[in-house]
Amino acid sequence: MNKFTLSLRMSLSVLFCLILMAFSTPALLDEQFTYIQNKLLEHHDNEHEEAQIKRYQLNVTNTGFCRYRRYFVSGKVEYFSFNLVKFKDLDYYGTDKNGKLYLRTKGEDVIVQTYNDKKGGDVDSMATYMVIPLKNIEPQDLTDLTDRLLKMNAQLLVQK
Repeated sequence: MNKFTLSLRMSLSVLFCLILMAFSTPALLDEQFTYIQNKLLEHHDNEHEEAQIKRYQLNVTNTGFCRYRRYFVSGKVEYFSFNLVKFKDLDYYGTDKNGKLYLRTKGEDVIVQTYNDKKGGDVDSMATYMVIPLKNIEPQDLTDLTDRLLKMNAQLLVQK
């Protein structure tokens, strides 16, 4: 009887842990999305292109998409988007004062759309990376950003 009770307790404990783990994943994902979006917005560099760009939108959604839209003074709009499941790696070219962050994907997974371009018209294409200008970012912030993107990528893959 003692063995049966012990086995029952162990089974119930394992079941309870699995239930807790099942409900903790969305909270972890929301935390990752929030951190990544806040870090990108905090360090976004719009000052070097201020004469050309009127405003921008940078979103990391809870459905796993990274979207970056730039509105130019001329009326041109550039839109970049990719699913974070396709994220491969990131590169940063520049100094801790300013530079460009390249978010690379596994293939041509970045949607690139251009609207109201007087020179080239409306264009839809695909790319292997998205470029975001950053300023005042420390190497530790880049390392944290890479780690969180890779963790989030793994969590999103498990959900699918």
